[in-house]
Amino acid sequence: MTFPDITPALKAAMPDLRGRLLANQSLAELTWFRVGGPAQVLFTPADEDDLAYFLAHLDSDIPVHVVGVGSNLIVRDGGIAGVVIRLAPRAFGEASASGAVVTAGAAALDKRVAEVAASANIGGLEFYFGIPGTIGGALRMNAGANGGETRDVLVEARGVGRDGTKQIFSNADMKFVYRNSGVDPSIIFTSARFRGQIREAEAIRARMAEVQSHRETAQPIREKTGGSTFKNPPGHSAWKLVDAAGCRGLRVGGAQVSEMHCNFLINTGDATAQDIETLGETVRERVKANSGIELHWEIKRIGIPG
Repeated sequence: MTFPDITPALKAAMPDLRGRLLANQSLAELTWFRVGGPAQVLFTPADEDDLAYFLAHLDSDIPVHVVGVGSNLIVRDGGIAGVVIRLAPRAFGEASASGAVVTAGAAALDKRVAEVAASANIGGLEFYFGIPGTIGGALRMNAGANGGETRDVLVEARGVGRDGTKQIFSNADMKFVYRNSGVDPSIIFTSARFRGQIREAEAIRARMAEVQSHRETAQPIREKTGGSTFKNPPGHSAWKLVDAAGCRGLRVGGAQVSEMHCNFLINTGDATAQDIETLGETVRERVKANSGIELHWEIKRIGIPG
């Protein structure tokens, strides 16, 4: 699918824009599943000021989506109309520590933030070592693993509104709940500050090793996957419900429920986004029929069906 090219009009309306605009840019290579159609426009801002300038001058009728490293994302086969914004590591990927506080850009990998904290003897952020995403995604979905989550350590987050205004959010402002935050979905997070506790380096490294070992032995991290597919319902583990419904190894086209961890879906090589999403919906139906429990997607799905 090809969208009308609106980049010339955008450039004309924003003569001082410094970031890069690309028309009909494939998004498949930007997601871990390696599926999906193009973005009508892919914008990579030069920095926070450039992002704010772009949003302030963008017609309010044009849809905006944000992608990170695409580790928890399905882009549908028809692509995404409007603008997709990707915060590049060069401008938004820095992470540093001072005292017991770590400051990180929204494009910084969660794993990198854990490493920076460990190098400064800051404990409490080890759980990020096991999350294959970026800080922007962690803020939006209250990312967590191995007994810790973002709301446990966040001091404040910075973001830019749809109108280009820069804003700061305290931990309370984020309105965190399980795997989500209550901040306006149009806010694009740009950076955050986290507070841990000064601890012995050996204890921090040992905890990070435990987190890594768990991922390698229990999750299909070397496959084309998207991380945990469904949220854990209260009092239940999603994978156990999927397994009990007989869905381990279930396939739709080139998509398969992982044999190793059945809360993970896999692109076995030639899956479409439709295959993966259909497989997920099939799993949800079977779990509901078997247990009466309705699973909810943790993976974000955006775009137009093929």
